Amino acid sequence: MSYILGTNLVPNEQVEIALTRIFGLGPKKAIQVCDQLGLNDNIKVNKLTKYQIDRIIKIISQNYLVDLELARVIQRDIKQLMSIGCYRGFRHNAGLPLRGQRTHTNAKTCRKVRNVSINQRS
Repeated sequence: MSYILGTNLVPNEQVEIALTRIFGLGPKKAIQVCDQLGLNDNIKVNKLTKYQIDRIIKIISQNYLVDLELARVIQRDIKQLMSIGCYRGFRHNAGLPLRGQRTHTNAKTCRKVRNVSINQRS
């Protein structure tokens, strides 16, 4: 198995599909990485050479935020929303949907978990 940026890639998958398993890389970015390297569309992960794997790691780490770095940025942004007291920050803090979804019939599991923690405090 190839270990790239904190993710084990499946050996028998195409490189473009396998790269999407890395947190922060979607299909478009995976295709861009393969194009920059000049890799064939049908090449499998187990057929990559050590040099190609090193170049993949180099390109991804230079051009994209992935894995732990991206998670830190996301958490920092959420904490900033909470600290300035905006609507989205309140919704994050309450564990509720923040983009206008309905909560009367949906989002029941997040409301149950939140109610249990509130009841334990009392």
